[in-house]
Amino acid sequence: MKAFGDWLVSPWRRSLLAVLAGALPVFAFPAPSWWWFAYVALVPWILLTRSAPTGRRAAYDGWCGGLGFMLAVHSWLVPSLSVFIVVIAGLLGVLWAPWGWLVRRFLGGVPSPRRGAAALLVLPSGWLMVELVRSWQGLGGPWGLLGSTQWQVEPALRLASVGGVWLLSFLVVAVNVAVAVLVAVREVRVPAVAGLVATAAVTSAAWVWSPRPDIDGRVRIAVVQPGMIDGDDSGERRFDREEQLTRQLAGQHVDLIAWGESSVSFDLTKRPDLARRIAALSEETGADILVNVDAERSDKPGIYKSSVLVGPKGLTGDRYDKMRLVPFGEYIPFRSLLGWATSVGKAAGVDRRHGTEQVLMNVGHGLRIGPLVCFETAFPDMSRHLAQDGADILLAQSSTSSFQNSWAPEQHATLAALRAAETGRPMVHATLTGVSAVYGPSGERVGPWLGTNSDTTRVYDVPLAHGVTPYVRYGAWPVGLALLVLAAMCAGEGATAFRLRRTAPQPLVPPARTAHESPARPGR
Repeated sequence: MKAFGDWLVSPWRRSLLAVLAGALPVFAFPAPSWWWFAYVALVPWILLTRSAPTGRRAAYDGWCGGLGFMLAVHSWLVPSLSVFIVVIAGLLGVLWAPWGWLVRRFLGGVPSPRRGAAALLVLPSGWLMVELVRSWQGLGGPWGLLGSTQWQVEPALRLASVGGVWLLSFLVVAVNVAVAVLVAVREVRVPAVAGLVATAAVTSAAWVWSPRPDIDGRVRIAVVQPGMIDGDDSGERRFDREEQLTRQLAGQHVDLIAWGESSVSFDLTKRPDLARRIAALSEETGADILVNVDAERSDKPGIYKSSVLVGPKGLTGDRYDKMRLVPFGEYIPFRSLLGWATSVGKAAGVDRRHGTEQVLMNVGHGLRIGPLVCFETAFPDMSRHLAQDGADILLAQSSTSSFQNSWAPEQHATLAALRAAETGRPMVHATLTGVSAVYGPSGERVGPWLGTNSDTTRVYDVPLAHGVTPYVRYGAWPVGLALLVLAAMCAGEGATAFRLRRTAPQPLVPPARTAHESPARPGR
């Protein structure tokens, strides 16, 4: 152990180890999807950071670990952004520097039982603040939230209905802290065990108490996935393939047909021939068709990605323009400063425009859908607002065609499970190239996935539920709780510092000189 400590004296070795430790949680995300690993994945990072010789070094360990984490969970962006992804990861990694300082402050040295118990609340709260800040769209959005690793764990999905993915992240980090304490801090093992017991109790209570969605109906929704189609004329050929696949749905009594993101590469008002072909498909199949248009609009300047509903009589007028765009993929923030990113990768050559409000669409049969486009499924607040507005089904249109040989398609598809569980609404994730997936109101899988090697259609019998989950009612309350914990910590630290200053012994000072006497000649 001493030899290992000597090896860590080198700042470069320590930094490299921190980067590797920060990258470990990626294996808890799909495609490996080792969900159980999430509960110990942070332990090496925590143990390294608590051993930092100074608070400054601990903050640096937090930064390096954050760099490793962001590189790992966004590794699928390397073909698009090249080395620029390292710059982005380095900038976002700074968000973990305060968290690293907190790790050493509460677990460094030989912490008291009181300090160790506080760590079980403060460190998960600090992590949650990092996730909250980086969830801002301008910083890349909430891709890779730690709680989303639990998408296939039924008790975790029940917890998501109570406090969203935020509650899952909090509990996962709390378990990691407790395990780190059990491994390395003998003096605080009792609070650590108590923390693990409390986590188990919270999970059990949520299992018993949280309301289960009551299934009150079913609808048949078809997903059309045309697969990879490249080339200069890919827009026309993709449309032909989607038309061919959709025609196979005639006579299957579907209530809605969903095409993927960018399934139509032309503005339908400029191409009335395409609009008529889609309307003919709608009449033939007896269902409205939700397409996604990625093109310059004729009624306003700029390129938009828009969910457009087409019925037997043509365009219904229901349209949703994507609100939250992918940084660098669909626009470049501060293009005048960062536009050089287009020269080192496949960053957006032209900025797309964003919509201004979410939309509900009535697709007939009394069915109301809440459309989302691609990246927006990562934002818990968007699906929550749609559920509050009365959506019966959440429907996401996505592509991920640029990332077929990575973990991105699987990771993206699983986000829908969290959004379904949070809102108590089923969610359909329809893509061009896979993975397409459907989840019920509790986040459970409905039918098989359509993988990245599939070009086909699939009809899903989707269960409906209309209860209100605690998360929909109360929102991201774990974030508010984390803010209160951190505020109480700051108040406690401030009070301790003030008390130490007041009780510190006063330094001895020499007698003051006066106008009538001096130390050399008393009495003068």
